[in-house]
Amino acid sequence: MRASRALTVTAAAFVALGLAAPLASASNEPAPASAGAPAGAPAGGPAGGPGGGGPGGGPRNVAVSPYSVHRGASMEVKVEGCRNGGTVWSPGNFDQANLSGGSPAFANVHIRHDARTGDQTLSVKCHDNSLVATHRFRILEGRGAQGGLGGSIGPSATETAIGAGLVGTAALGAGVHVMRRRRPVHGRV
Repeated sequence: MRASRALTVTAAAFVALGLAAPLASASNEPAPASAGAPAGAPAGGPAGGPGGGGPGGGPRNVAVSPYSVHRGASMEVKVEGCRNGGTVWSPGNFDQANLSGGSPAFANVHIRHDARTGDQTLSVKCHDNSLVATHRFRILEGRGAQGGLGGSIGPSATETAIGAGLVGTAALGAGVHVMRRRRPVHGRV
């Protein structure tokens, strides 16, 4: 009797682990090292440098969110030094977009479905300055998440197979437990 209870508890534990495994692996990649750029990636400013002088001195401190973006998804660009607005572009990756005025200035860009994957560069120019700043970002294969419809990733085929195996084992264990409880014990009335 104790063996069947232990088997039932073990099977329930396997089911719980099997159902939790796909959720635990839902993270796609680690967060970038600093403010939207991985270690070693150029910061904002002319040709990746620090940018112009004070306010209105040209684009500086360019940041993107997220750093790694899927084809067809949107990305936010944040820039300091463009109080009167400006433009941001990346030929072949997204169309030119207008920066809002203010400090910092913002623009939302939509990555093309046919954009090249891998590390890419965007350029930023303020309306009141001729300096151009660049910043790196990464385009990932696949499609972006449909907002409001849940996440963009699910369990892999391996995770699904492991989960199905654990659920099957739990069902088998539960069946053995039920059958042993229903079988009459010899010598008892």
